[in-house]
Amino acid sequence: MRRWMGLPIAAVMLTACVTINVYFPAAEAKEAAKEFVEKVIGDEATTPATEPAPSSGGPSASLQHAPTRQLALRIDWLSLVGIGTAHAQGQPDITIKTPAIQAIQARMAGRFDAQLRAGFDAGALGFGRDGTIVVRDAAKLALKDRVAVNSAVADDNRDRKAVYREVAVANGHPEWESQIRDVFARQWVASARAGWYYQDAAGTWKQK
Repeated sequence: MRRWMGLPIAAVMLTACVTINVYFPAAEAKEAAKEFVEKVIGDEATTPATEPAPSSGGPSASLQHAPTRQLALRIDWLSLVGIGTAHAQGQPDITIKTPAIQAIQARMAGRFDAQLRAGFDAGALGFGRDGTIVVRDAAKLALKDRVAVNSAVADDNRDRKAVYREVAVANGHPEWESQIRDVFARQWVASARAGWYYQDAAGTWKQK
């Protein structure tokens, strides 16, 4: 009888572990996308404000460390029952530091400054809702530049699709590719400079 009583608890623990494994860390993905996109676009990147240092001693110091102690106790307990620390945290960092990802980022940054930024400034290019670049008004490009810009857009879109796939694979979840793409698509718009064009969810062009 005692042997059977332990089964519901084990089942709950296994379910929790599986749920954590398939969880998509949206907040972490957003931060990673922001870091990547700002390095590609380059200028006007924002610097986060410095938080004031906590005062030493007193009730506030004790309260500050309380969540840390609670998390440590929770992780220690989960480790004892067989769930690893990485699973217990359930919020993996999204790495964008692999050689493949950084190589793509460097190509995109160089291409953006050399060939694409002027097209965004002129209103000829815009960010598509699927995380790609779209030639929205070729008439705003000088005739002599159109072939080169079209080629640069095609190259950049290949790199964009490759980086969305590479980020998912590098983080051990190829099935996250579409979610990574959606996060990056929103971040390109969020990081767009004033006056640049982008597509909304319905595909309508808007100017930031």
